[in-house]
Amino acid sequence: MSLPWKTAWITGASSGIGRELARALARRGVAVAASARSRDALEALAAEAGADPQSARILPTPLDVTDRAAVAAAAEAAIRVFRGPPDLVVLNAGTYLPMAAETFDAARFRTQVEVNLMGTVHMLEALLPACLAARRGHIAIVASVAGYRGLPTGAAYGATKAALINLAESLKYDCDRAGVKLQIVNPGFVETPLTAKNEFAMPHLMPVGKAVARMIAGLQGSRFEITFPRRFTWQLKLLRLLPYRLYFAITRRRTGA
Repeated sequence: MSLPWKTAWITGASSGIGRELARALARRGVAVAASARSRDALEALAAEAGADPQSARILPTPLDVTDRAAVAAAAEAAIRVFRGPPDLVVLNAGTYLPMAAETFDAARFRTQVEVNLMGTVHMLEALLPACLAARRGHIAIVASVAGYRGLPTGAAYGATKAALINLAESLKYDCDRAGVKLQIVNPGFVETPLTAKNEFAMPHLMPVGKAVARMIAGLQGSRFEITFPRRFTWQLKLLRLLPYRLYFAITRRRTGA
């Protein structure tokens, strides 16, 4: 079945969910601009798509989303190449540096704020005006279920993801009025280089290919929030309703914190 987008721009496309999503969309006929800091990884991704006669083109677009000026220039180029804003934009660039009280460090915290939060802000600043003016477009912000409530070792990562969720919720009203589709993607544990850093049990760990299939299905739907795996994310949503005393007790027991 064909997809509703002819063009897409994905950040964080050098590995994990972003890379697999770029491959999956290209295989289904979507021309993809793939961004990340690693030029080599992006060129390898593009070469893989180029070797597949069934795949659309993947355009390597090296970019550091923490560089506001670079993001603005890249967005201007993408809008020029695609003759308007991309049909789909997936803001997926992110990093995870485990942080507990014993390892709390402002520099590590700032790194995650700059990539996870401000990188998304820079992309939105560069693309929203064109989408709003054209009264079309589809933007998906990738956050995490770690943004629902505070989790062990996630002091910085969870804070940035909570901010992204709130950001998307706030912008949705304006985007709806302008005909721009805005969604938030909150994955649970997915097999990626980021989750490989974890030294604790990860319930319902999902293969990246299955996660991307769920994501593509959700992007075609009308729900604001896309989550997977469903059983795990619903467990976390229920935990949000508990008083702190019960929440901390259950979380300690489940994680060994």
